[in-house]
Amino acid sequence: MFQRLDIPEVFVVTPRRFSDSRGYFCETFKKSVFEPITGSLDWVQENHSRSEPRHTVRGLHFQIPPFAQDKLVRCVRGRVLDVAVDIRRGSPTFGRHVSVVLTEAQGEQIFIPKGFAHGFATLEEGCEVVYRLTNEYSPAHERGLLWNDPALAIDWGVPAGAATLSPKDAAAPRLSELVDAFGYDG
Repeated sequence: MFQRLDIPEVFVVTPRRFSDSRGYFCETFKKSVFEPITGSLDWVQENHSRSEPRHTVRGLHFQIPPFAQDKLVRCVRGRVLDVAVDIRRGSPTFGRHVSVVLTEAQGEQIFIPKGFAHGFATLEEGCEVVYRLTNEYSPAHERGLLWNDPALAIDWGVPAGAATLSPKDAAAPRLSELVDAFGYDG
């Protein structure tokens, strides 16, 4: 099932699960199902992260062209608040965000296209997130956006001062300081 969010280029997909006494089976990606909605995508890398403390915030991250990435993100252990911020200059939703809770229990996934910064906050201890990418990681093209920039007004569900961050994420630039990396072509 596909559900478009308030920024229509970002959507949630909840794969159908087939359950029995052993557990369940589901297809987390099927080209023939995704392609009519996303266009043809070539997934080239898959990442798996584990965050021990509750209220760990990872992000907001993106890569600039020519190493920009589409992402398909799912939580395989625990619950996370996943966030996508539109950073396409000229877009009617520039600077706005959408968020969704991804859970191990329901198996939801979020599709985030190029031109969006991405991050998540763990809502419990020991969360694991897996995501597919359409471009390989390139340190020279990696960028960030300050997770708690007041201009973004993101409610992360993290009490003030409780976030566990990397030094790089804590020092990321604000939206007003971003160098234009993505344009909007309508």
